[in-house]
Amino acid sequence: MPSSDSPAPTSPPGRVLIAICTYNEAGNVVAMLRGLRESMPDADLLVVDDGSPDGTAELAQEWSAKNGRAEVIVRHDQRGLGGAIRRAVQTAVDQGYDFFLNLDADLSHDPAELPRLLERALQDDRPDVVVGSRYIRGGSIVGWPVRRKVLSRMVNTFAVHWLRLPVSDCSGSMRCYRVDALSRLDLDGLRNNGYALLEELLVRLRQQGAVMAEVPICFTERQVGESKLTIGEAVSSALSIVKLSRSPSR
Repeated sequence: MPSSDSPAPTSPPGRVLIAICTYNEAGNVVAMLRGLRESMPDADLLVVDDGSPDGTAELAQEWSAKNGRAEVIVRHDQRGLGGAIRRAVQTAVDQGYDFFLNLDADLSHDPAELPRLLERALQDDRPDVVVGSRYIRGGSIVGWPVRRKVLSRMVNTFAVHWLRLPVSDCSGSMRCYRVDALSRLDLDGLRNNGYALLEELLVRLRQQGAVMAEVPICFTERQVGESKLTIGEAVSSALSIVKLSRSPSR
């Protein structure tokens, strides 16, 4: 839930879509959807599932049928977080939402923290992107060994430096976007199908003049299921960061 010292919104939020992208998250998806509905009862929910063999989509569809205002999109014969997020963004644009919020589906992100991101987006400076950051004062990571924390911080510092981004955490997916800013992007022209799409979105938005802000969040290591981030994906993301840093503005 929003903290007691959170600034009050300056205007009504408009239509809000919250998306989670899933693959083999049967152990988490219902709890996440329930948490999202409790945290932001006026928002619409979207699940983009990459054809999970463990029945994730079916569980989400059952929850949607009982609770309403939740859509489930199943991508057949397609895999990749980047592609799934791009599909969710396109849905937000096509259906005329005002704000698009995204977070991990594995409960590493607490859905109760989402209202603070939206509150920040509604402040007078009207940021186009609000990033939930592990690396600003008040942010934290729970459940990671020290080595993994140090490595993650180094990777983010490298990415922020190379990509010249005004945020400290560019690889986390807990974010709130203004949909009008997303609508100005060439979504079909986004290059990355994996985790590097998270950095690419920030780069392309920055090239369009987007204003960015951060709020601190707590990231907790998943308790159920396995991480989708492999060594190969991490290497691919690093290479993509270097390519992005050399790409021209669009």
